[in-house]
Formats: sequence, structure tokens, C-alpha cells
Amino acid sequence: MPSRLYVDTPLQVGVTLLLPPSAARHAQVLRLQPGAELTLFNGLGGEWAATVTRMGRSEVEVMLGARDNVERELPQAITLALAMPANDRMDFLVEKATELGVAAIQPLMSERSVLRLAAERAEKKINHWQGVAIAACEQSGRTRVPRIAPVRTLAQWLAGLDPASADQRRWLLSPTAARPLPVLFRQAGTGTIVLSGPEGGLSPAEEEAARAVGFEAASLGPRILRADTAPLAVLAWLGLQNS
Repeated sequence: MPSRLYVDTPLQVGVTLLLPPSAARHAQVLRLQPGAELTLFNGLGGEWAATVTRMGRSEVEVMLGARDNVERELPQAITLALAMPANDRMDFLVEKATELGVAAIQPLMSERSVLRLAAERAEKKINHWQGVAIAACEQSGRTRVPRIAPVRTLAQWLAGLDPASADQRRWLLSPTAARPLPVLFRQAGTGTIVLSGPEGGLSPAEEEAARAVGFEAASLGPRILRADTAPLAVLAWLGLQNS
């Protein structure tokens, strides 16, 4: 199977293209040679067959072939809003959520969050996580790259949400006073926002604020799942319902 590379540039059949630096480095790491076949995508849908025509010391030139309009996205757009876990667990979450089909990820800081980011450090982390999502798309066959939104506090994010609409589900993962996912899934909707808290969960005041803008408490069963397990369990379940 040809290697898949993401390129942040317009693609057109029959054009000779110099790969952007990151994609060129990837091609060189793969030790590709002239004549090697590639699959390119730019995150906007579809993918292109390509052939390496020249390998330089720092440049890689390819010829673009046929475009395949393939789509491998979930039927409904799923946004995952989560209080960021510490250490490398956020990398894992971004990678696996991308593989499972998430459309967007909103990193949050809540009252009980351990990881707190601001300014330049937050921007560097967002760029890093966007790279993790791109790599996961290259591996999993996705043709659309989920957007990693800027880090915000939960209060800021809730305040900036549009009013709840009938065609958007809003779920708050909570172990208390929650309805089972299958019940909530039966409600009409063309998209879903899943809000997941940190270890220890959201505070009562935060849960109340989320409910005030249309979030319904959703239960994942009798067991308490870790903060980096619960959102992935929901995405996997939603993928099965839409398969």
C-alpha cells in the first residue's frame, strides 16, 4: 500500500509539486526513490495518487495523478471538549480520537484540572497536538484533519457557545444523575458535542453551568472510567452506531 502523506497546499491532477518541508522530510525518512507511489491528501476531503519524480537533499518532487473522492468520516460531526489530562495522555487522546473519527477537539482547563497552559506554551502544545492529529490521519486513512482548538477555560468556552439547537446533541459525561447513551442517541441531531471532565470530574457548579447551555448528563455504565478512557469509549460507541 502506498505511503500516505499530508500536504498543507492545494492539489490538482497532473501538476508537478514540491512537497512542503514536513512532508518532504517524511518521504526522506521512508527512503522513497524516484518512481515510488504515494497517496497525498490536504485535509479538505479526497486524496490524490502521486509518483515521486525527484529526490533531492532537502527537496522531494512528485507528479499528481488521479483524485479519489473517498470519504471516511463519521456521518455526524463529533466535537470532543475535554479537560486536558497531564503528561503524555493528551497526545494519546488526540491520536486515538482522530483514529476514531472526531471532527474537532477543544482542550479545556477546569477547576480540578492538573495541566494548565497559557500564552506561548499553550500555542506550542496546540501545534504539537495538531501534528499528532495529522500523523493519525496519515495512518488511519482519514482525508479530513480534525481541528485542535486553542486552549480555553471551561467557563470561557461555555460562555462562547451558540444557543443550543434542536439539531445538535450536547452530552456531559457524568457518573451521577445521568441517562444512558442509547437513550440520548435516539434524540434527533446532525452533530454532537461531548464534554468530558478531568480526573475527579467537573465540579457541581461546572456541571450546572454546562446544563444551563443545553448539555445533558450521559452515563457510560456502572463503572468509573478514567478521564482519558471515557471520551474514547463514547467515540467508539458512536462510530459503531453510525457504521
